[in-house]
Amino acid sequence: MKERFYSHGKLLISGEYAVLDGARGLAVPTRRGQWLDVTPGEGPGLHWVSRDADGSPWLEAWFEPEGLVPNLTKGPFPKDPKAGLVRILQATIALNPGFAALCQGKTVETQLEFPRPWGLGSSSTLLANLSRWAGVDPYALLEATMGGSGYDLACATAAGPVYFTRVASEAPLVTPAPFNPPFKQELLLVYRNVKQDSREGIRRYREAGGLGPKALQEITGLAETLATAQDLGSFRNAMDAHEALISNVLGMPPVQESHFPDFDGSVKSLGAWGGDFILAAGGTEATAYFSGKGFTTLFPFSDLVLI
Repeated sequence: MKERFYSHGKLLISGEYAVLDGARGLAVPTRRGQWLDVTPGEGPGLHWVSRDADGSPWLEAWFEPEGLVPNLTKGPFPKDPKAGLVRILQATIALNPGFAALCQGKTVETQLEFPRPWGLGSSSTLLANLSRWAGVDPYALLEATMGGSGYDLACATAAGPVYFTRVASEAPLVTPAPFNPPFKQELLLVYRNVKQDSREGIRRYREAGGLGPKALQEITGLAETLATAQDLGSFRNAMDAHEALISNVLGMPPVQESHFPDFDGSVKSLGAWGGDFILAAGGTEATAYFSGKGFTTLFPFSDLVLI
């Protein structure tokens, strides 16, 4: 008997870095996500196959019954994909010892609906799917493995945009956000052709000292402004203000200043600065502008975002 689990990808419209320190962020699930299928296997162990968006396997591993032991090891998350999967499976068993028996004699296949370099949540969708199969708290699994704010896990099962607030020693506060801008046809999502390491971005933010209480409060307010803006001008002003705040703490120029200074709309980084997707608002012939600069993976906002 097959078991199927599905989780949405994610984009963080506002609150990058600041959500780590308790600011409210605005996040959206994407129409593309990841499947996890569990079927009876041919042997006593666990056979695992992870497939990219084109169906090609990018990770395949076999685990003998005694090969996975419960472990909540701290320290840097492994960069090697198989070692990372082992860490995740061991942490899952540590959170639910019964999972050790559940995953034996099984074949697991995961299937992404977006290419891994896009940064839409190949890891978070895996954790969300696995936590539902294993019956564990996804935020506890995240904390025991890769770390991070957890907004991506909130998006995994969301039906639409959400406000996300990290609360110390408690489950995050996740509530629906009224984000459905009447000018969404003026919004474009652009992949920058670079996969950004979120953990590296977080490290840089921490080393810079983070945001002070006043700035965190401003970021929280900007989440509501962006979610409820009824005109493009107000939305763009909030985007620009957010970029200025994060630029100040990171000591990095906003992406528009460094890469798109001649674009006559507004551009905002989504998530860790330096890669993945950006949001472009307004602008004359925006699609032609970005395509002409070599950024050909483009989506009208509603084509990629579940809204």
